[in-house]
Amino acid sequence: MGQWAGVEMRVHIFLPLVAIVFLGIAGSDGWQRGFALYMLLLFAIGVRLAARLIVAACLGLRLRAILMLPIGSFFAYANPESQEHAAEGSGLFYLAFAGPVANLLTGLILAATVMGASGQVNLLATPYLCTSCLVRSMVWMQIFMGLLHLVPAYPLDCGRLLRNIFTHKRGFEAAARIASGMGQVLALAMMLGSLVMRSPWLGLCGLFIMIGGQIEDQGVFFQSVVDTVCMKEVMLTDFFTLSPSDTLADALSRSIHSLQDDFPVVRGAELVGIINRQRILEALRSEGNGYVQSVMSRVFQVARPDDTLGAIIRRLTAGHGLSLIPVTDAGRVVGVVSVQNLMVSMPLLAEQRRIERLNSSD
Repeated sequence: MGQWAGVEMRVHIFLPLVAIVFLGIAGSDGWQRGFALYMLLLFAIGVRLAARLIVAACLGLRLRAILMLPIGSFFAYANPESQEHAAEGSGLFYLAFAGPVANLLTGLILAATVMGASGQVNLLATPYLCTSCLVRSMVWMQIFMGLLHLVPAYPLDCGRLLRNIFTHKRGFEAAARIASGMGQVLALAMMLGSLVMRSPWLGLCGLFIMIGGQIEDQGVFFQSVVDTVCMKEVMLTDFFTLSPSDTLADALSRSIHSLQDDFPVVRGAELVGIINRQRILEALRSEGNGYVQSVMSRVFQVARPDDTLGAIIRRLTAGHGLSLIPVTDAGRVVGVVSVQNLMVSMPLLAEQRRIERLNSSD
């Protein structure tokens, strides 16, 4: 959905799909009321998101992206320092309770406003969430969103606190397994309970807790892996370079005999640019044969061999058009890292580490 204040705003595919469920629940009340109920859900998510953003800003946390789900939102931090600070005692406590407190306070304020403005709306009538009484649903949507995150099911807010407690006692990996397992069990219990209680809302909550837990587990696993990998472990050391004085025809001929899509352009030992295979072809077709220096990109970033992959990989996916990061040592290009070679080298590195662990245990 673009960026807001430098933070990528992302929406999981299930959030817009939930609108279909709300339209189906509306039934004879009309699709307009079903859509209005869906907007009340978005409003509850927005209240929670705004509260967490304010707390994150107060704590000095730098955010990279926000992923919105029907049960709330997940944060991705811009640097390891923010990630560590967000996982520490007071920071985690404030972040965890910002959302539920904001939703519950908003629900109470709305309830007081409704009761003060009109005594005709029975807020305690059932069902609490329905299309026939949107005013009552507006109040309870906020309250239920707040209460949901007090359930100790990972990745809900209270579940995150629980995982943090386990981390201090059992270590990160064991804590993640315990918290994730408990969250999945509670999610399954909620889905089964929805059949007994005939409550579609309970089933939907359980489903999205399970989905959210899987998303969070993938993110945590990915971050834990890339933070332990150095560039020198995955960089491509057998690669071709081009010279600014090479013709485009020569560059195309060189690319035919290489699996690289992107080439560092060096003058002597100095890195001066980057060019990719597609740009070479486009320039030859539109402008004819020329020199590499006339079409190469002079916007690039470099890494050092000991830099962690976690600190570098966001440069490839941050939307700046970067597809290659040269690795330099003492001003000389000693390797290159691209998305293409990471897809090949990362699984191989994982297998190499697994074999080394087995050999060391023997």
